[in-house]
Order: sequence, then structure tokens, then C-alpha cells
Amino acid sequence: MLLWPNWMGALAWRQSLSPQPWSGLLMSESAGGSSEIDTSFWTSLQYRILKRISPGEPTHMSGSAYANTSKLRMLLGEDLFERITDKRVIDFGCGNGTEAVEMASVARSVYGLDIVEEALNTARQRAEAAGVADRCTFGTSPPNEEIDAIISLDSFEHFGNPGHILATMYELLRPGGQVLISFGPPWYHPLGGHLFSVFPWAHLIFTESALIRWRSDFKTDGARKFSEVAGGLNQMSIGRFEKLVGKTKFNIVTLEVVPIRKLKPVANSLTREFTTALVRCVLGRPSDSSHHSI
Repeated sequence: MLLWPNWMGALAWRQSLSPQPWSGLLMSESAGGSSEIDTSFWTSLQYRILKRISPGEPTHMSGSAYANTSKLRMLLGEDLFERITDKRVIDFGCGNGTEAVEMASVARSVYGLDIVEEALNTARQRAEAAGVADRCTFGTSPPNEEIDAIISLDSFEHFGNPGHILATMYELLRPGGQVLISFGPPWYHPLGGHLFSVFPWAHLIFTESALIRWRSDFKTDGARKFSEVAGGLNQMSIGRFEKLVGKTKFNIVTLEVVPIRKLKPVANSLTREFTTALVRCVLGRPSDSSHHSI
């Protein structure tokens, strides 16, 4: 999912993130007991290992799981379309507009918000072809009206400053409005490093510098950190997301962690960071006496 612009300080493309506990597992202390090592040597060694394991770009995050099906229904539930019927909706990070156009079949209006004009042009063409262009519009700045519902799919692990994103969403909603969020895989999922997970949990074993060097063999955007890759990767865990939501004015209506199917027998509160496939939640802006929740 695409990153958000800096019009409200919503994203920090180069935010500083603390090291992960297993990052650099392949490193060891020098013979003299010093923790200082030749990082270039270890980066090169890990890079060679990564090249041996995956000489080219992996394809496991291709999105093929959603082929010929509704991503909205799969991630947010069958009742989503009932909830947004005749409502004013924002698709926050709409990309090429697939989901925005689908929602426009029942919503009063849908506004797709993104920063990449090329994607928005594709989205506008898609809306025109579907005959919903009169109520499905797109842009890089939010609409100047109160919104009933905000939809966010597979975005919160990419936003550079997700706390600011949540605050922005709160301001866009009318009292009683809701944000419906689904994101995953979270950071500690076996494939939580997205492209960097060349095998399960590889993104926690190899150093960021080695993984970035390996990626640079087939990506040419000049990224030097996870947060700088196209689309961004903010190392979002379940616990971090919960803390961010807890700092907002939102009410948590529901929050569900969906386990990886094969790991469901061992999924529990202690293992959830490593066994969760995706996070689903509904956040509500408190109502006043003149508004009703969606």
C-alpha cells in the first residue's frame, strides 16, 4: 500500500526505528571480547548467504491470494457493505482504486486518498469504466466534509508515522463515525518483513544493512533502510499498534488478531506476535447527542 504525503506531517519517510531484538543474530563478538566487529565483513557475509538463498526478487507477497475475490469481504467481513450503504466513505491509501470502486456500488460517496498520481489516474479510469465516477472520486488531499467511515487495508505496517495517520483519521470523521482497519502481516509474522522474508523470520535474523544490500540487486530506488523502500515498512507489531491506538481519542469497538491457520493450535496471548496473520479492528469517534454510529 502506498505511503501518505506530508501535508499534515502524516508520514516520516526516514523515521528512526529502534533495532529489533534478533536483528544481527549472525554477528558475534571479536576474539578480544569486544562487541565491536567489522560490520562491512558481516554485512558482506550475510549478503552472500541471502544471494545463495534467493538470487532474485521473491514472489511470495504478490497479492495472488485475493485473485478473483473481494479483498474487502475477505479482510473486513461480509457485513462491510451493509455498514457503508448510503455512507460517505474514504478509502485511505486507495492505490489503483479497486476497493474504492467496489464500495461505490453501495456507498453514498467514496473518496480515494493517495499520493501517487499515476495510481489515481488508473483509479479514475476504473471508476469511469464501472459507471460510478459521479460518486467515486480521487485526490491527494482529503475532502472538505465530514466522513462517516474510513477504510484502511494493508496500510498500517507501511505508514511512516502511523500515530499521525490515526490523528488525521480522527479529525476527518464525524462524531459517531468509524475507522475499519485491517493490516498484516505484522512484523513478527514469519513473513512480516514482506519482501525481506526470504524464508520465515529472515528479516529478524539478518541485519537491515545486509537485507537492503541484497534488495538493491533488483530494486533501484536507493533505499538505505526498511522505512525508505517503496511503500515503506515501519516494523509494525501488534503491541505497537495497540499502544498507538491507546494514545488517541478513539474508542476501540473491536480488535481481533487472526492467527496463521497452521499455527492456530499454538496461538495465544504469549505467542500472538509470532502467530498472527493479520490484525482487524474498528475504531469509533465518540458520538454526541446529534449523531449516531454507523
